[in-house]
Amino acid sequence: MLMRRALPPALLAAGVPALVWAAGIVPGFAGHMIRHMGLVAVIAPLAVLSLPVLARLPVPPLAAALAEFAVVWVWHLPALHLAARISPGWFWAEQAAFLGAGLLVWATALRPGQDLAGAGAMLLTSMHMTLLGALLILAGRPLYAAICYGADPLADQRMGGMLMLAIGTPVYLAAGLWLVARRLGAEGETA
Repeated sequence: MLMRRALPPALLAAGVPALVWAAGIVPGFAGHMIRHMGLVAVIAPLAVLSLPVLARLPVPPLAAALAEFAVVWVWHLPALHLAARISPGWFWAEQAAFLGAGLLVWATALRPGQDLAGAGAMLLTSMHMTLLGALLILAGRPLYAAICYGADPLADQRMGGMLMLAIGTPVYLAAGLWLVARRLGAEGETA
């Protein structure tokens, strides 16, 4: 079972956050998206696997997924997004919100005995990330022109959307499918 063996906490502390924060080297919206996807789809699950005590949060997986959905979509409102780009206080509030929401959804989804509910949470998260990524790609104008990089802000925004699709969609989809397979495997063993 996944939660029985914890990854060494050193794995999390040894450099994964540094890799995500190094995304700040990539300018504009694409760098922003690398950082956010790293927080919610890499650091958060590794933290939960490193610290299984997080899986004891008494929150239903679907409620956690809905909270994460709200955090992601609210912080992608253009006005809040801009505030987080120009104000250190808003920036850190945004990063904390993303990490907290990521920890919440992963901790509840990976909780032992919650495989199907966890799979539902992962699949809901995969779907809303896919939708947001697609909206960023298909928008006819830049929604974040003030923070997009280069001569073509729409191209930078589209790159951010593609990164969201390329990282978030498969990570959450794979986790959801793995949880379903784990449940089916457990049912097969008891049958």
